[in-house]
Amino acid sequence: MGSTSTQTQTVTADNLIRLFPEVDTHLVESHRVPTNENDLQGYDEEQIRLMEEVCIVLDENDVPIGSASKKVCHLMKNIDDGLLHRAFSVFLFDSNNRLLLQQRASEKITFPDMWTNTCCSHPLGVPGETGDNLETAVQGVRRAAQRKLDQELGIKAKQVPLEKFQFLTRIHYKAPSDGKWGEHEIDYILFIKADVDHTPNPNEVRDSRYVSEEELKMMFENSSLKFTPWFKLICQSMLFEWWEHLDRGLEEYIGEKQIRRM
Repeated sequence: MGSTSTQTQTVTADNLIRLFPEVDTHLVESHRVPTNENDLQGYDEEQIRLMEEVCIVLDENDVPIGSASKKVCHLMKNIDDGLLHRAFSVFLFDSNNRLLLQQRASEKITFPDMWTNTCCSHPLGVPGETGDNLETAVQGVRRAAQRKLDQELGIKAKQVPLEKFQFLTRIHYKAPSDGKWGEHEIDYILFIKADVDHTPNPNEVRDSRYVSEEELKMMFENSSLKFTPWFKLICQSMLFEWWEHLDRGLEEYIGEKQIRRM
């Protein structure tokens, strides 16, 4: 678990600009990322474009204090200095309680080719996806989840209505991808049960499959498969207990206010 330690210096609204001059103290729609920057040379053009998207920069209590490009938020040099942003992880189950997994595309800049939960991404600094308290933030990540399920897996919004997403908890974790990129997020965990049609976007998703609890445990025993660090954390700590209560008793776990520090 050492690779997911969240021990970094505390970033606040007061020291944000001093530590990270590239961060904007307002939420804006895009931060232009020049395609000739050395950090992004050699990567897929569409994935470079997505690095312009704006993440919501947070303090350690999940309070928005600014915005920065996806690139700035995922550079390990910034993460090690404490830069933190908001994210979400969707777990979509079908009517047989099978979980839809995806294998991230080889084109992905962070954590390529790794298996993970149905969809993992970021709410953006745009109207409708932000929120400065838990209630509005949850609604924002629901909208972001709906957007990304379509963009990554071709799942249309009408099959995953906002009110069907159940918010369970938030996890704060830090994890490197390689020497250059990584994650440092407060990650909102969303469950949804729906039978959907999905057509994966090959620039985002290399493979996908539905699994039962036992099938997922067998995947973890296969040393040839690699998994994202946040997915492993959630599986090792909470997922299987939640899964057992998917049809009965999940209410006990919904809407946790405390942030779980991983």
